[in-house]
Amino acid sequence: MRSSILTLSAALFSLMTVTVQAQAADGKAVFEDNCAGCHGGGGAPQIGDSEAWQPRIDKGMETLYANAIDGVGGMPAKGGNSDLSDAEVKAAVDYLVDQSR
Repeated sequence: MRSSILTLSAALFSLMTVTVQAQAADGKAVFEDNCAGCHGGGGAPQIGDSEAWQPRIDKGMETLYANAIDGVGGMPAKGGNSDLSDAEVKAAVDYLVDQSR
């Protein structure tokens, strides 16, 4: 019984690790496919520009998520792609923030 629980625990841990890795990859892909046009060379704050992003990051992730999902300033909701899920937008925000600290 104990070895079955340990085996199940190890399997769940592996699944969680793969899921987290997949989410990180999805954030990068979502960013590249939907956000990079403005945040990677356009007029929006650029990915990797910690000076531009730090004041936004300081407002908290929930604010960044809400702004990306609902739109803010000149940025339309979900970057103009209403087909994106909230989870995909959040993954892209996570990727952008990770690259911009």
